[in-house]
Amino acid sequence: MSFSIIVAMDTEQGIGRNNKLLVHLPNDLKWFKQNTLNHTVIMGRNTYDSIGKALPKRRNIVISSSLQSLPDAMVANNLQDVMRMVNPEQENFIIGGAQIYRLFLPLTDTLYITHIHANLHADTFFPAINFDKWIKIKEIFNPADDKNPYAHTFAIYKLKKE
Repeated sequence: MSFSIIVAMDTEQGIGRNNKLLVHLPNDLKWFKQNTLNHTVIMGRNTYDSIGKALPKRRNIVISSSLQSLPDAMVANNLQDVMRMVNPEQENFIIGGAQIYRLFLPLTDTLYITHIHANLHADTFFPAINFDKWIKIKEIFNPADDKNPYAHTFAIYKLKKE
């Protein structure tokens, strides 16, 4: 079973403020879509609510202890439900929020991190990562431009084999 986390974070590992993304970066949205299209995406209810709908051309699983169903996504009440719903042969993307990242980080073997080169004063943070356990396999720097207000780096990390 393959779980990958995809996240954009600032220099303080901030991932959100007021239940929204920290900043609008079209480059990051394109990167997110490129990597998650035609895969399963797993999110918490707050993330689903902030997006406002299921993501198109992806199998959407929303983790919620209170919801029973959604018109456009599968609902899992716990981690065991998710394990039964995912395709073990495919890469399954964890897309947030903080509680869901914390739950899945120990089960994850790939991290897709957009490192935003600024402190954006988040109120929600990604859990601590011990980067000694990960190896960076790809890195793409993107300077700030007229559409992307902050420089950012796309990085892919693989869990080191023990």
